[in-house]
Amino acid sequence: MMRKWGGNKAQTRQKGQELQCGPDEFLSSGVSRRTSTMSNSTADTANGNDDKKLKEGRSPISPSRVLHLRQIPSDATEAEVISLGLPFGKVTNLLMLKGKSQAFLEMASEEAAANMVNFYTSVTPLLRSQPVYIQYSNYRELKTDNLPNQARAQAALQAVNAAPDALAAGGGVVPGQGSVLRIIVENVFYPVTLEVLYQIFSKFGPVLKIITFTKNNQFQTLLQFADPTNAYYAKMAMDGQNIYNACCTLRIEFSKLTSLKVKYNNDKSRDFTRLDLPSGDGPPVMDSAIPASFGSHGIVLPPYAGPAGFVQAVAFPHGAGLAVPAVAGALGSLAVPTSAAPGRITIPGVTGVPGNSVLLVSNLNPEAITPHGLFILFGVYGDVHRVKIMFKKKENALVQMADANQAQLAISNLNGQRLYGKVLHATFSKHQFVQLPREGQEDHGLTKDYSNSPLHRFKKPGSKNFQNIFPPSATLHLSNIPPSVSVDDLKNLFAGTGSTVKAFKFFQKDCKMALIQLGSVEEAVHALIALHNHDLGDNHHLRVSFSKSTI
Repeated sequence: MMRKWGGNKAQTRQKGQELQCGPDEFLSSGVSRRTSTMSNSTADTANGNDDKKLKEGRSPISPSRVLHLRQIPSDATEAEVISLGLPFGKVTNLLMLKGKSQAFLEMASEEAAANMVNFYTSVTPLLRSQPVYIQYSNYRELKTDNLPNQARAQAALQAVNAAPDALAAGGGVVPGQGSVLRIIVENVFYPVTLEVLYQIFSKFGPVLKIITFTKNNQFQTLLQFADPTNAYYAKMAMDGQNIYNACCTLRIEFSKLTSLKVKYNNDKSRDFTRLDLPSGDGPPVMDSAIPASFGSHGIVLPPYAGPAGFVQAVAFPHGAGLAVPAVAGALGSLAVPTSAAPGRITIPGVTGVPGNSVLLVSNLNPEAITPHGLFILFGVYGDVHRVKIMFKKKENALVQMADANQAQLAISNLNGQRLYGKVLHATFSKHQFVQLPREGQEDHGLTKDYSNSPLHRFKKPGSKNFQNIFPPSATLHLSNIPPSVSVDDLKNLFAGTGSTVKAFKFFQKDCKMALIQLGSVEEAVHALIALHNHDLGDNHHLRVSFSKSTI
């Protein structure tokens, strides 16, 4: 749990002065100063352990993108400290004060730092089995260029940032670092399932495919991300971490495979881009690049034992309630309840295959969001049956998808996406279905039933729409355009939603389809919601979806 500053070796100065956290060089040149929020009375109690007096003697420190970490184990590495921040955003600087068992972590934005502090307020992270305490720092920025002993910290930061830069510069793939990870789970004391692995790794980006199997008496997984950058961050943060306290250790390396081919969607393999695959009883089939060492008689798959729980990128105390943080492009919260049966921890809302199809969508903009908007947006990734915006808390909503696979696909692609100026969070709900208002009950139009909507994209088995599901992007694919509509007509239509049109291109072989590139991903999301099914005349309604292409 988060604690107020006090005790140990911490010392404070009176209001208007710096908080003494390190050598004089650090105070004079290591940080950009900010006014301390501590009162004079805090200085009298800072060296004591009287938490009550301390809380009464100071006002809370205001948010900053620099965070102060205490009780860092002496043998903790710079990479381990950085991994605490990675799930919340980019870490831009690090100062380790090993003699004081402290560190300062600088995030790229104040929003990322706030997400990190909010999460660790209720869940105390562990580094090397020791609790670490995190709070806002009194400093707005770390400037460590002139400080000694910073080589290792800078090297760790460069390692975090080097791979994504190399990926971008090299056209998407660094040799040996593709989008497929090979994961070995050691010391398996609790069952580890496909759903658990999906929940863990989709924090770092869209997970496309998962195959689980056993080899050499080890539980292993092949997991394919949408992008090598996502795979890199997942490996960086999760390699060597425990799913449970002191067991189920993840050993992660890049696979030699460039892609996975899954034949069945079941409890042992899943292709989240192919909702039309059968469940099947046979083993999954992968592409020809699979190593011969897997054997000629197929892969021996472990028995399905139901979903298990998960502790995020660092280990947390066993039995503590856990809500995994929402990350841009990743999943929402996952709870590990303390009431779980001994020897088994369950994920609420995920009850096996098929699992729960109801999503909890939070952090919405109550001034802009509507049931129809959520129906259109989530309908890109599955058929939405019902939507309910909470009457007393309109920033929250329930979205019921057609099945659990579609729900997982929606989470993977939409969690962390900006929508109407706020970062949307999506996770599984504890509810199994969305209840319609009773007759005569006033609902203000916040609950809608779309079960029989003609706008469902996936109601036809084998539809090509199953093959064209992509994450939100600034480029939109347009179809069903009548001949009477010109380029300028479409540009003006999208500009009318507040979007900046960067580029436009009709398909050469089919002028009923086009690509339009807008100013940002968020603009494209807003435009899709506003213009999908827009009446273009001549009995043509515009079809809008996200594209993987650029113009």
